[in-house]
Amino acid sequence: MSSPLRLLLWARGLRDFGDGFVAVLLPVYLTALGFSPFEVGALAGTALLGSALLTLAVGLVGVRYDHQRLLLAGAALMSATGVALSSVDSYAVLLVVAFVGSVNPSGSASSFVPVEHAVLTRVTDARERTKVFARYSLVGALAGACGALAAAAPDVLMQLSWSKLSGVKAMFVIYAALGLAAVLLYARVPRRPPPVQQVVAPALGPSRAIVYKLAALFSLDAFAGGFVVQSLLALWLFERFDLSLSAASLFFFWSGVLSAFSFPVAAWLSRRFGLVNTMVFTHIPSSLCLMLAAFAPSLVTALGLLLVRAALSQMDVPTRSSYVMAVVTEAERTAAASFTSAPRGLAASISPALAGALISLSWQASPLIVCGALKIAYDLLLLNQFRHVKPPEER
Repeated sequence: MSSPLRLLLWARGLRDFGDGFVAVLLPVYLTALGFSPFEVGALAGTALLGSALLTLAVGLVGVRYDHQRLLLAGAALMSATGVALSSVDSYAVLLVVAFVGSVNPSGSASSFVPVEHAVLTRVTDARERTKVFARYSLVGALAGACGALAAAAPDVLMQLSWSKLSGVKAMFVIYAALGLAAVLLYARVPRRPPPVQQVVAPALGPSRAIVYKLAALFSLDAFAGGFVVQSLLALWLFERFDLSLSAASLFFFWSGVLSAFSFPVAAWLSRRFGLVNTMVFTHIPSSLCLMLAAFAPSLVTALGLLLVRAALSQMDVPTRSSYVMAVVTEAERTAAASFTSAPRGLAASISPALAGALISLSWQASPLIVCGALKIAYDLLLLNQFRHVKPPEER
């Protein structure tokens, strides 16, 4: 394993560990402060909107700035966000922090991803690209699962006479420390070799049409996913089944573990059936499980269906990333990763507030049903539009 890859994997692990517990603790923190489910959803949407705009900005400037500098700036922002969350309880200020910071209610990476994808592709052979992306996603998902498990820490601290709010704020301080650790790792990532000719190229060139079409489809998927981002899924479990924080942390841990080990399986499947087929035919069953969970008569049934969904729903993550990097030119990779990620964030920023409103109106299961139906529509459209657009290794 090359040194840049090792550094990126460690940094991804630290960041996703922090995102894992923040995604679970965010609704706990907000409801403890007295905010409604709608306000929780609105803040989650604001965070996704800010993340999407930041990701878009990274894509626009990525061709002009060294990758290492962009990664260092993102890690510093993560640390500043943790400090702000640990010291703020005003909803208006929290909205600002969510918009400009690195709050991630989905529990996964955001503005770091386009830059890291470009670096990973640069240092990896094309035949190994999907395997490397699967390993990259595996590390992130396992770290996120451990982070979700760590979200039970405030319950443990309450047994030591801490208040729940104090325990949650202590976890936000740890989040800030993880950002500083990521700074140290990114500082060791080699700089991008300078181009032979200093020409300022457009962010997107010959692959513009493919990228725009993929961005539109991925936006539909993200809009659907925004109805059940991790923070809102946790809120639904709290409201529907009165699930405890410790039990929710354990569930999200195993959910993350199942997602993590699905990534190598996705890489194996993609070598045999192709990237697009792997994305589509693992995604549809996961959406059906989500819709069935909405009608589950008991907590055990609901959690079982959601765990099956977790084992299938993320197989499109490494395959999607690998596919985007494969069908564009090398100079367009940072922009392509950003332009297919940023609209996802913009689309996903709309639906959490809608989901929070539906939960507030006691239509608690409807976000899961809407999410599943829209995701199936996305899968069918993706298959129709891109089944004949092959990456180099499949031609």
